[in-house]
Amino acid sequence: MNLFVSFVCTTGFEVDALEYDYSASIECLTHPLKPQYKGGIIKNPELNNGVEGWTSFGDAKIEHRESSGNKYVVAHSRKKAYDSVSQNIQIEKDKHYTLSAWIQVSKGNVLVTAFVKTRTGSKFGGAIFAETNCWSMLKGGFTAEESGPAELYFEGNDTSVDIWIDSVSLQPFTEKEWSSHQDQSIEKIRKRKVLIQALNEEGKPLANANVSFALKKLGFPFGSSMNKYILNNKLYQNWFTSRFTVTTFENEMKWYSTEAVKGKVDYTTADAMLQFAKQHNIEVRGHNVFWDDPHYQPSWVPSLSPTQLSSAVEERVKSVVSKYKGKLISWDVVNENMHFSFYESKLGKTFSGKIFNEVHKIDGQTTLFLNDYNTIEEISDGESSPARYLQKIKQIQSYAGNRGIPMGIGLESHFSHAINFPYMRSSLDYLGATRLPIWITELDVASQPRQLQYFELALKEAHSHPMVRGIVMWTAWSPQGCYKLCLVDNNFKNLPAGNVVDKFISQWKSNKLSGVTDKNGFLEITLFHGDYEMEILHPNQKNNTFTQILKVTPSDKSNQTQPLVKLQIK
Repeated sequence: MNLFVSFVCTTGFEVDALEYDYSASIECLTHPLKPQYKGGIIKNPELNNGVEGWTSFGDAKIEHRESSGNKYVVAHSRKKAYDSVSQNIQIEKDKHYTLSAWIQVSKGNVLVTAFVKTRTGSKFGGAIFAETNCWSMLKGGFTAEESGPAELYFEGNDTSVDIWIDSVSLQPFTEKEWSSHQDQSIEKIRKRKVLIQALNEEGKPLANANVSFALKKLGFPFGSSMNKYILNNKLYQNWFTSRFTVTTFENEMKWYSTEAVKGKVDYTTADAMLQFAKQHNIEVRGHNVFWDDPHYQPSWVPSLSPTQLSSAVEERVKSVVSKYKGKLISWDVVNENMHFSFYESKLGKTFSGKIFNEVHKIDGQTTLFLNDYNTIEEISDGESSPARYLQKIKQIQSYAGNRGIPMGIGLESHFSHAINFPYMRSSLDYLGATRLPIWITELDVASQPRQLQYFELALKEAHSHPMVRGIVMWTAWSPQGCYKLCLVDNNFKNLPAGNVVDKFISQWKSNKLSGVTDKNGFLEITLFHGDYEMEILHPNQKNNTFTQILKVTPSDKSNQTQPLVKLQIK
C-alpha cells in the first residue's frame, strides 16, 4: 500500500466579530497611514472636515492645517503638559478599547501620551516618542471600568512643542469578540490543514481507512523555569517532563551562581540541569550572561575598579558563552538593563551593545535577547514601555558590528495587578513590527482575587499573538515555595494554577485527532504545528496498520503546500 500525504495551509477562521488589526508601524513616515477600523467611534478621524468633533483641551489653542495634501490638527500655545486637543466619546463598562493615532511634534523627540478622562479619573491609553518632520504611530488601549461620557486627549511634558494629531482610531470590542480574535488567530497561525490521500498498491483510492494522529512534540515552545531541585526529585522530573518543551534555569547559570568566589568557576549544577533537559528533549534558554541589577552581582564584583571590572566582564563572557555555545536556543545577554545600570554606570553607556557584540562573536547562531519587565505588564512604568524598549533595541543595533545580529525581544510578564489586555496586545503589536521574535520569558501573576482567571487569559493572549514565538512561565518549584505562582504542592499534585496549565496544554492533545478517508481516499484534518505519529488502519489490507512520523510546520505563504510525503508499504 502506498500512502501519499500533502498539506494545505488554513486560509482563516470565520467569526462574527470585527477582525482585530494586529498591524503597527515603528517607522516615522512622511504621511500617516489611514486610521485603523476607519476611526472606530472617533468622529472626523482623518481631520478631513476641519476640526469637527475636536476641541481644545486645557489652555491649548488648536488649529487645522494641511501639508502636501494631508490634513491634521495642531495643539499650540501650550502651558501645561495636558494642554492639547481632545474629543468627547462614550465608553461602555467592561469593553476593551484599542487605540491608535499618528503624532508629530514641532521640534525634538518628545514623549506624547494618550489618556481617556472619565468621571472618576484618567486612563492611560498609550505613548510614543514623536519626532519632527515625520509621523509616528501611537498604539495602545484600555478596558473601560465604567459606562458614560469620556474624553480622549493627549499629553506632552515639553510644553514648548506643538503637538500634531492625525488618523485617530478608538475601536471597542466586547469580551466575547476579544476572545474570538484569539481563537481566530490561533486557527490561522498555530495550526495547518493536512490533506491526506491513501492509495492501495495499484494506486487506487483506499476508502474507509482509519487515520489517527498522536502529538509527539508540540511545535510551539511552552515551558516553565526550573531549578536544581529537579535533579534529585523523581516526582518533580516526571511532572515537568510530561508537560514542557522549553525551560529557563532559575538561578543556576547566573554569574553569582557560577563564580561565587572570584576565579573559582563552577558549572557543575548548570551542566547537570542542561544534561537532564537534553535527555528529555527540552530546549534551554540561557539566563543570563549579565544582570544589571546591583543587588544581584557576585559578592566580589561591586568593589572592583572599572579596569578590574572590565577584565572580569571579559572573562565572564568568554567563560559562559564559550562553554554553552550551540547548546542553548537563546541568551538573555544583559538582563533588566532598562531598569538598572550597574555596568553602564561603571563601564559606559555602550556596555549593552558591546556585550551583545562579544556574545555574538562567540556564539553566532544563537538568538540574543534583551530581557526586561513591565513592558506589557505595567502602563505606569515608563522605563520599559514599548517605545523605550524600541529605543534600546536601536541603541544596541547601532553599536559597531551589531547590524544584522540575531536579536530577540524578551518580555518577562510578571503581572502584579489586573491585566490591561488591550495594552498587552497593542504592545505586542508595536514590538512585533520590528519583525524580531518575541518570547514571553517569565510569565506569572501575583496573588489577587482574579489571579487564576488572569493567568489563564494571559496564556491565551500570548499564545494567540502572531509575533509571539514561545512562552516560559516563572513557576519553578522549590521546598521553600514558589516566586509568585505555584503550580503544584510538595507531592507534585496540581494546585489550581497547575490545572490552568494542564487545561492550556490540553488544547494540543485533543481526542479528535482522527478520521476516516472518503471514497476517494481523502481525509482533511486541522492540526497544531508539531511532530505527530500518524497511524493508518484498514481492515482489508494484509498488513493493516502502518505508522509514520508527520511534521506539521508553519507556512510563510497562504495556501502553500508542503513537499509531498510518501509512505510505501511493501
